[in-house]
Amino acid sequence: MASGAVLRIGGGHEVPIDTPDATTLLERVEAKIAAGESFAVATINLDHVVKLQRDPGFRAAYAAQTFVVADGNPIVWTCKLAGTPVSLTPGSELVEPLCALAARMGVPVGLLGSTQEVLDQAAETLELRHPGLKVVARISPPFGFEPESAQADACLDALAASGARLCLLALGAPKQERLAARGVARVPATGFVSVGAGVDFIAGAQVRAPAWVRRIAMEWLWRMLSNPGRLAKRYAQCAAVLPGLFLRAAAAKKG
Repeated sequence: MASGAVLRIGGGHEVPIDTPDATTLLERVEAKIAAGESFAVATINLDHVVKLQRDPGFRAAYAAQTFVVADGNPIVWTCKLAGTPVSLTPGSELVEPLCALAARMGVPVGLLGSTQEVLDQAAETLELRHPGLKVVARISPPFGFEPESAQADACLDALAASGARLCLLALGAPKQERLAARGVARVPATGFVSVGAGVDFIAGAQVRAPAWVRRIAMEWLWRMLSNPGRLAKRYAQCAAVLPGLFLRAAAAKKG
């Protein structure tokens, strides 16, 4: 599946979704690692679109990403409506195949984000599931961490000192994408992949929606009902931007 998908987020701003599926992404990541090149991977969803519309710094971080995939059915539907189909590629589902790739290539992995307890449990689980995998960095930033701060510099320098060549970022948006954009410039020959809650899922600190819920595209509802106080407003904002995405996609196809 070739991808020339472009997500028109409004205000004249666009985000290219240049990687159509997980298979293509893994092939491109492998090539980058083999070449000793740094890279960053973002997984765009509706919450990102809301933030991208409002935050120039987040748009700049997205512009610095090497690869962008579609994390969320509304993004997939929008691209299909525009005549440039892509496959659903959730960031949380990239953790296992990326670790399998790292184990096969002998590439050390770093985990950055979440809590120390979660990182330690996730690292132990991943090393058991993927023989040969070495998680050489487990960096949990302090509360109030900002990606452009001296603390961020210290985290990136610690990652570089560990020898990790693939870093899974579990900070949530927009912090993980902003840090990835800085990381590719500060830490040579290292890839940064924003995986959101993926590390927490591996550690068992969060529980993902059952597979049947995901199959009917209702994971968002399952998540909202599990934590309405935190997520109801977010999903209302996401719903509000969806009609505009559809209209711009339909107009682009006609054009």
